[in-house]
Amino acid sequence: MFNGRNLLVAGICLLVLAAVAAGAGRFASAGTAATAALVCAALAAFSSGRWKSLAFTIWVFAFACAALFFPAAFVSWRGFELKNLIVPLIQVIMFGMGTTLTFRDFERVVRIPVSVLIGFVLQYTIMPLGGWFYAAAFNLDGPVAAGLILIGSCPGGVSSNVITYIAGGNVALSVTMTACSTLMSPVMTPLGMKLLAGRYVPIEAEPMMLSIVYMILLPVLGGLFLGRYASGVTWRLRRWMPFVSMLSICIIIAVTIALSRDQLFVVGPALFAASVCHNATGFVLGYAGSRVLGLNRIDSRTVSIEVGMQNGGMATGLAFNVLGSAQAAMASAIFGPWSAVAGSALASFWRRRADRRHKPRCTLKSQPPLDAAPTIHKKP
Repeated sequence: MFNGRNLLVAGICLLVLAAVAAGAGRFASAGTAATAALVCAALAAFSSGRWKSLAFTIWVFAFACAALFFPAAFVSWRGFELKNLIVPLIQVIMFGMGTTLTFRDFERVVRIPVSVLIGFVLQYTIMPLGGWFYAAAFNLDGPVAAGLILIGSCPGGVSSNVITYIAGGNVALSVTMTACSTLMSPVMTPLGMKLLAGRYVPIEAEPMMLSIVYMILLPVLGGLFLGRYASGVTWRLRRWMPFVSMLSICIIIAVTIALSRDQLFVVGPALFAASVCHNATGFVLGYAGSRVLGLNRIDSRTVSIEVGMQNGGMATGLAFNVLGSAQAAMASAIFGPWSAVAGSALASFWRRRADRRHKPRCTLKSQPPLDAAPTIHKKP
């Protein structure tokens, strides 16, 4: 019988086997063992109530590991290039996101305009400028640098809503911010790329705008209207869409890594360091900026998560569909999984702090209860 503990032990044994195989020069065997170890870890996390939120991230690492060791399996099948699946898969993800939205999410902008506006401004200033800054700081160039700016110029990611829930943030604000930044992305994303990435690759704003409308906006609106006027169908879809979306993201990342595998070995360490710094900057400045502009702690945490977690699928689709470069998609393939890990850790930290803050303090045994009647001492 396989439970979480047995799966974890099996994963550790497979990881040791992978290290031994790699030391012996048997890299195919090492890749198989490492991928199997990550699969065991993902299943173990899924069966654990405490670590269940990390299961999806570990699945992403499992697909990425398989793509690194066996890239041919994610490049083409019988002459069909798997990169042609990226845009349809992103449309499926965005359609699923649309089914989770309601018109009330947009009405909320009128009720909390200041919070939404602050989040929107921080989203489209901190992250594009952060991508531009870290591309220069880590000496990235060409499509790789443009890809880092691209992931920064995209709207907030869908997973930010889940991370906000784990952190005890304002989920309604998070959903509204995601919806608004996504709807404005046909204007804001090409603008950020035109201003900041033009020195690295040629940027044509109009094709990028049309691609975002076709790839992002129309599927989101389709899911929104289906949820409004066909609630029965939407209820059935919502049961399967999380699984379909997670599988789609895993496939997109695996295809991206397989196509840019050789280049990834060259620029991977610098790009990873730049992505980590970029993500951390989004979290830190998103929170600090919100507090300076007057938001409370809960809303500031929400904005921080929304700013730090980007729509990696959209960045990947634009990298292939508009920039025509697998190298430009590498930043989103690295930034997305890392931001999920960092966001989950940050959310758990904030949740523990909130729990400790609301935990009742114990009183000394010698002290009477607060609601006890006062003792009256009579004079002898």
